[in-house]
This record gives sequence, C-alpha cells and structure tokens, in this order.
Amino acid sequence: MTRLLPPLHEGHAPIFLHLAFDEALEAYDEWGLAQPEPTVEFEGLQVPISSLFGRMRSCTDILPGRVVDRVSELLGPGCVTGSSPTYAEAAVAMRAICVERLKGGVPLRLAMSN
Repeated sequence: MTRLLPPLHEGHAPIFLHLAFDEALEAYDEWGLAQPEPTVEFEGLQVPISSLFGRMRSCTDILPGRVVDRVSELLGPGCVTGSSPTYAEAAVAMRAICVERLKGGVPLRLAMSN
C-alpha cells in the first residue's frame, strides 16, 4: 500500500504527507474496538494508517510541537524524545502500535489504564 504514497526525497516528505500524518493520528485516536483499521484519503484513495506511518518511518523532518504533543497524548510521554524529534520517531512508534493492534493486541490506551 505504501506504493500509493509518494517517496520521500532525501529523508524529506512533501507537506501533504505531513498533513496526512496528522489525519492518521486523529484516525488512530478514534479507532474503536472491533473496528477495522482506519484509513486516510490520499489522492482519492483510502490508505490504511499503518501504511502512512510506514512511509514516514525514515522521514527526517522535525515534528512540530503540536504533533509531538498529539503523539504524546496517544502513546504517553517520552515516546518521542530529544530536542528535535522527527516524524520518523513518531512514525515508528505509531506503526508498531498499529501492527500490534492488527495482530489482536490490546489497544495501547486500554493497556495503560489497566
């Protein structure tokens, strides 16, 4: 599915992938129990959020503070670290949690509340 997404250019993603990343974070947050993996629209196609996170795993662009905050809300403090966290750090963490959930694992929020 990542073939539907444009490649990064020397580690940099086009702005529309940054925007799709934001949408994927929102979709993950709204992903209910027993629901299929959410998708985001990209150029008229529905792309699974894990594919979008997968595409961004090597993106060296710096995460805006609002995105750092959003990822921290979803995965907990310390999931992205350093003075200049990148999309890659957040994407690796988000893709891993999506894959775990798709394998039948407990969604992170529920695991943290137990």
